[in-house]
Parts: sequence; structure tokens; C-alpha cells
Amino acid sequence: MKSPRMCLAATAVVMIVCSVPVRAYGQTPDGVTTNVTLWDTGAPLGETIDLADRKAWKVVPPDLLQLEADPRKASSDPGYYGREYEFQGDAIVENSFLTAVAWSAQGKVVVLSENARCEIGSGVGRVGRCTVLQNTSEGVTLEVPLAGADGAAREAGVLTFDKTPIVEIRPAGPQTKTFHLLSPMAYAVAPDFIGDDLVLAPGQYPSDKTLTVPCENFFLGLLAGESSVLVMTWPKGKQQVRLGLEGQEGRRFESIDFDNNGQGIYLALLDTPGIWHREPLGVAYLEKEVASSWKKPFPARWVTPLWEGDVRTTYTFREAPGAIWRGVAGHYNYPIWFQGDQAFYRLSKKVLPKGESIVYFLEGQDTPASVWTPVDILKATLGRQSCDSILDVPGRKLRTHHRRGAAGIRRACTCGGTDAIEAVFKAGQEIEKKEYIQEAVADMVFFVTEHMRRLDEYRTFADEMLKFLRSAARSQPDLKTYIEGLIEIVQRIGDQYEVQKENIKTLEYTEELSRKTLALLQKKDPKNLPTCLALGKDWRSMGGAQDGVLAEYHVIVRKLFQEAGYGCVNQPQAVELGRAIRSRCRQCLRNPDGYEIWPNY
Repeated sequence: MKSPRMCLAATAVVMIVCSVPVRAYGQTPDGVTTNVTLWDTGAPLGETIDLADRKAWKVVPPDLLQLEADPRKASSDPGYYGREYEFQGDAIVENSFLTAVAWSAQGKVVVLSENARCEIGSGVGRVGRCTVLQNTSEGVTLEVPLAGADGAAREAGVLTFDKTPIVEIRPAGPQTKTFHLLSPMAYAVAPDFIGDDLVLAPGQYPSDKTLTVPCENFFLGLLAGESSVLVMTWPKGKQQVRLGLEGQEGRRFESIDFDNNGQGIYLALLDTPGIWHREPLGVAYLEKEVASSWKKPFPARWVTPLWEGDVRTTYTFREAPGAIWRGVAGHYNYPIWFQGDQAFYRLSKKVLPKGESIVYFLEGQDTPASVWTPVDILKATLGRQSCDSILDVPGRKLRTHHRRGAAGIRRACTCGGTDAIEAVFKAGQEIEKKEYIQEAVADMVFFVTEHMRRLDEYRTFADEMLKFLRSAARSQPDLKTYIEGLIEIVQRIGDQYEVQKENIKTLEYTEELSRKTLALLQKKDPKNLPTCLALGKDWRSMGGAQDGVLAEYHVIVRKLFQEAGYGCVNQPQAVELGRAIRSRCRQCLRNPDGYEIWPNY
């Protein structure tokens, strides 16, 4: 596990972006970062930034008394203490990850990495010089004036960073309510660790100028060029992320306006060729094995959302092709995998080759220690305690339907249980293996009981969600269309139950099947086997119906979770409601059964 450490200043901080190259793309060979260096360019930069011409640059020494004619004498005389550095040019800060330029002529901060350029501030009008608050080999802190939207230097903040690739950002005062970031993004991602990520494509919003994203403490911008990813994290609060859209052909997210709610923000750039990928899909991918042009640049948990039916479903790249079974879709070939570093696709009528596959990663998986993941940044900036509720590792664990899992008894479902029982009856050993059959029946009863409990959770969720949405519709009539669409999705849970309740049966019916199955163990009888086979059919019919409805319920709630997010981005007045709906969905989706979705979804 990576061990990023940060010296996070408690002072106000201005917005800055940093690049985080992996060792192969910018770190020193031994992975150790160099010291932080503060430069004075000697004269203000003009209309361009030329980092190659450093003839006039001077290093600002950590000890300003070294600039005195007699440093030794000055250091012994309190009269010299408190000297402040006066920049003759612009301030530039460098470490092994980034170069940050406080560009006074443009009234903004520009951060340059190997593959990306980010601009912070309006860039309207000239502002004053920086003030050095701290300058050591371990870290630099600058107070930086930034131009407001009208060109006036009304906003100031403090830029603080050290040897790590993560920079803390805080408003300098109550007047700094919004951070503005300019960096072209091809896609935007609002990550989630229980439901599906929201992946926003600019082309889906051809007439909108601004989108408001219902993020929860975490945001990714996939930067143009597929070589950089912007990571933003922030503590819990009432912050707001707004994306500005530009262009007609080649439409893109041009900017981010972050309403900070008086709190800090953290930014980082993951900077590696191929760190994300866009794969256009089409009929050529249908029922065919297709090698992608993209190869993973390093091991990680690479994911992409694909269309399983009419619901976006997040798939993690596996290490080999293979089949999978899902309660709704049934059997199909798992659609994505690696052979070595090469990515492969095999899509089908059940996982449609529709639109495009956006590949990215959030978490490590056999990832080298030199590579920072977005989750590493989340942990380093917000701390493990705050991250626990965001990552929700306990909530991602599948609930068990195995009564004797600790004893190694697996596949304790109705189909597996009846297969085991029928094998004994076919061998005519039901009396000799009476205890074995009793335990198998108890396993199936436990399995069905857990299924029924989970089905009840979904139905309770649906009842409460419908009440919540109808109340919201009465109090927010301007969101009628948005809310009615979500109500329609939730009602599918009740509709599915009405259709399947005769097949799902009840726990009383389960007890009856159990009693009839155990009654066959009283004595040898030629009728035992056909009776057992008939009962097995009833067991499997009931369990199979429950499997299918559980999986369908999971799909419905994920659909609700997604549409509550996608549907509010171009309706700012709906964002808070969308967040509340998604929070309720997230709680319902915690600890799914294996018949709902695969592990660590």
C-alpha cells in the first residue's frame, strides 16, 4: 500500500493542480522526490511562459538572512529578523511532480505537468506579487492575489505544497466562495463505491452551458488526450461542482467552478500515457472477440460502464475471458478482460455494444507502490476515518446465504441443495444418510429465508421512497417531470412482486416443503425417489423465482440511483433532491446477495 504523507497547512489556500506521474514517467529512479524549490523569475513573465529560459531566475533561499551582506552577523541580531522577500518577477514553485507559475500579468496560477496545463483564476487583469509565508526544503507557502471576474484583485489565497503531489486549497477569506479551474476535460466522473459511477459526456448535453454534478467528496476529470486525470477531493459539507461546457463540434467540459462552502479542497493530476481510454463501440463488437488498441499502463482495478439491457453496469476488467450468470440476464460471456496488458472486448445482445466504453481506474489492484491511485489521494487528503464512509468497504461485502459457510459447505442454494439430496435418493441411501439430508434441507431453508428477508428490504425501500418522492413532488412542483420519471422506476419493484409473488411463495410454503422432504427419511419406500424429484422441482422453482426477482430489484434500484444523478445535472434546483435520493439508494444497495451482483461491485 502506498504511504503518502502530507504536511497540510491550516492556513487559507488558493487553488492549484498538481501532476502525479508514476516513476516511469517523471519520478526519480529511486522513487524519492526532490526538494521543493521556490524561484523568482527576476522580471514579470510576459504573454507566454518560457520555462527553458532561466537565465534571470534566482532561487529564493529558505533563510532570507543569507541575502544580507553579512549573514552571520544578521542572524545574531534580532533587528534583522522578520525580513520579507520582495519578488522582482513572478514566483515559480517546482518539485518532482509539477511546475506552478503565479502569473501576475494574467492574474492566475498556471500549473504545468508532462501532459497537461491547468489554469486557476479568471485570468482577467494584472495582479500583484506573491508574499512568501513559508519557504523550506520541505515545503513552500505563498500568499497569492488572484484577479476577480472583472479584473480586480479582490481575491487572495495561500498556496501550500510540499514534496507530495497533492496540494491543499482553502479560501483566503469569506469573499473567496468559488474556486475556478480551467482545464479541458473529455469526460467527468462522479465516483461511487456502492452504486455505479456517473460518467458524463459533454456531447450528451448539446445545448447546456453548465452542469451541476451531485458529487460526494470526490470528482474525476478525464482530460483530453487520455494521458491525465484530474482528481478533486473535499471534506463533507454543502459544496457544489459546476462544469462549464464549450464548443459545438468536439464539445468538451472546459472549466470547473467549485463552490467551497468555506472549506478546503484538494487537487492532483494523475499523469501517465493511457491512464484512461475511450473505446467507440459498434456492431463489429457483437458476439466477436475484439482486441482494443489500448493497453493498460500499469496494474490497477480498471473499470468501464457498459449497457446490460437498459442499465449502465460497471464491469471490472478480468484477467481472462469466461462466462458469468446473472439473475436477470442469465448466462453470457463476461465482456471485458486482459491478456497480458492488452484489453479485449466481447459484447453481446445481453451486454450491448452501444455508445462508447470509457475505461479508467479508481483503486489499486497489484498496483506498483510508485503509482498513486485516486483512492490513495482520497485517503491522503481526507484521512482514513472520513474515507471509511465514502469507500464503505463493509457495505461492499456480499451478504451470505450459507448457513454452514465456515464448515466449507458451498452452493447451499435450492438448486445445489436439491442436486445433493436427489443424488442420495437415487443411490437409495436416504436412510443411511439421513443426517446429511437434514442438514441440506436446513441449508435450503436458511437460503430461502435470507432471500425473503432481502426481498422485504427492497419492498420496504420502495414504499418509503415512493412516500419521499410524492412528498417532494408536492413541495417542489417545478421538478414534476424529474420526480415522475423516478416514481415510475420505483414502482417497478411493486409491479415485479405482483407478477412473481405466486412463484416466490412464502416462508410458510418453505416450511411445508421442508416437512415433506424430511418425511421421506422415515422409511425406505419405492415412492421416495419420485416424490423427492417432484419436491426438488418445487424447491428449485421457488428459489429460482426469488433469485430472478432479487437481481431485478438490484437493477431497478441501480437504475433509480443513476437516473436521479443524470437527470439533475442540468437542473440545479434538483441537485439536492438528487443527492438525497441517491443516498437512500446507496443504503439499500449495501451488502447485496451474490444473486444480485458479483462481489466488490
